[in-house]
Amino acid sequence: MPEQIHTEEHIRSLSELLEDTKSVLIGKTVSVAMLVEALHERGIAMILLIFAAPMALPLPVPPGINIMLATPLILLTAQQAIGRRTVWLPQKTMRKEFDSKGFSKLIDGVVPWMKRIEILLRPRLGFLTRDGASRLFGILGVIMALTVCIPVPLTNTVPSLGIALMSVGFMMRDGLAVLAGALIGTAWVCMLAVAVLVFGPEAFDIVKETIKSIIM
Repeated sequence: MPEQIHTEEHIRSLSELLEDTKSVLIGKTVSVAMLVEALHERGIAMILLIFAAPMALPLPVPPGINIMLATPLILLTAQQAIGRRTVWLPQKTMRKEFDSKGFSKLIDGVVPWMKRIEILLRPRLGFLTRDGASRLFGILGVIMALTVCIPVPLTNTVPSLGIALMSVGFMMRDGLAVLAGALIGTAWVCMLAVAVLVFGPEAFDIVKETIKSIIM
């Protein structure tokens, strides 16, 4: 019976899972430690989604901030790569606090998008969500998270989207979503790598100008 409850919990809709996180929003601020403690039963995938989803929004992030935001993604994907079941973050990170109302608004902004996405999700290609594959995708996630640190506008969007999709796939047991996230993120990493090999350090300026021309 406990196993049955556990399985049902993991295939609940994404919007419900995200709205559940609002249960920790007691008081004016909430710490990362409180969030991790409240969501530990969801596993690393749920925490990854919470950190990656806002980063996947097509909004520019100031230099320096991208590194700060990428750090939890790097640590969490690394833990997935080595097969950890529980979340570990440095005490300095765990003690960080943020405004409860702001976090609640962030969840409210993400949930409508999740409701659109979850219509397409269902358990399939389950072998891609199991331990062996999970570690492989964790390694790919680390590489994607590292590219978030590159000081180029909107470089956080594509790799974070890839990580978010993989996290969604693991939670919903949808191997196709995991594969889609891995392909999106890997394609981005390969594009940057080829650009650097061909153009050298100037590749980042080229990518920067290309992105600007697309969004403007």
